Amino acid sequence: MTSLPVLEMTKRSQEIFNIIVNNYLETGTPVGSGVISAHPEITLSSASVRAIMAELEGSGLLFSPHTSAGRLPTHAGLRLFVDGLMELKNTLPVESVATYEPLAVGDGLSVNQALDKASLALSGLSKCAALVMAPSEDLFVNHIEFVPVQDKKILVILVFSNGHVENRLIEMPAGIPPHCLVEASNYMNGHYKGKPLSSIVQLADQDRLQHKEELDILTSDLIARGLASWSDEDGSDEASLILNGQANLLQDVKVVDDLARVRMLFDKLEMRSHATQLMQSVISADGLQIFIGSEHDLFSETGCSVVLSPYRNAERKIIGAVGVIGPRHMNYARIIPMVDYTSKAIARFLN
Repeated sequence: MTSLPVLEMTKRSQEIFNIIVNNYLETGTPVGSGVISAHPEITLSSASVRAIMAELEGSGLLFSPHTSAGRLPTHAGLRLFVDGLMELKNTLPVESVATYEPLAVGDGLSVNQALDKASLALSGLSKCAALVMAPSEDLFVNHIEFVPVQDKKILVILVFSNGHVENRLIEMPAGIPPHCLVEASNYMNGHYKGKPLSSIVQLADQDRLQHKEELDILTSDLIARGLASWSDEDGSDEASLILNGQANLLQDVKVVDDLARVRMLFDKLEMRSHATQLMQSVISADGLQIFIGSEHDLFSETGCSVVLSPYRNAERKIIGAVGVIGPRHMNYARIIPMVDYTSKAIARFLN
């Protein structure tokens, strides 16, 4: 059965189809002819409404579940709506934009911390599960410096070979001599410049023991604390994934079997191979992607939909993706601008 393209639908058919889909996206339940007839924009009789609904069903855009006389959009109908009939909300409310303030300021945030905050902000706004993917390519250190900022606080600065700069604040005893900061900086640059961050973190303790005659106790402690602040970086070359707001999606599940499938989806997403697969889908499309239900193998068993948008570095290369996982009836028109804004906020932070 072939679905009607948008251009072949009459104005009345489009109006009724839009009402059905919008009502379904809001409630997640079948829509009956009474709901449509009561809509202020519809002046047709109930019989005419039912006839148009039957026509839309015959065209493969709607179907009637066994438990209700109402209609739901088919997969083809929902795809037609998302691609050709949906009216996007182009801007976010001011209060929503304010949620991303930590990314705009970015003081002392590592990349992973910033991505986690972006995922939390998106899950909070969308009331769905939110994910952020990033290729955790190993970072090569170009320069390391220890800078005093307060009596007991030292700023550790790492400059990477790709130009990215990260800062960490560490606590130290009051009155640490300036020469310790210089010695720590010189030692780190002398031993680790040009090396990947992952190997530096892993080998640091062993190296300090081997070169303990070069360092006094304070300088050695300074180096240890500085490197400890980067100990969460693992240097893997597979895509890593940060997932927040899983409870939002679980609360929407109404059937026990679906609950088990959604939990299985979360388990799959924890596997880096699946995150890499999802990342490749975004890179190959080179733009915002909407997967409805079974359109992506990873989500086919759950009936969930996902909206994904890439984020890019200063050279416009796609380096990661951010998205929302929600029920099939999530409000796409509201979610898409959120995902798009989040991807741009991440790119601004990174660049």
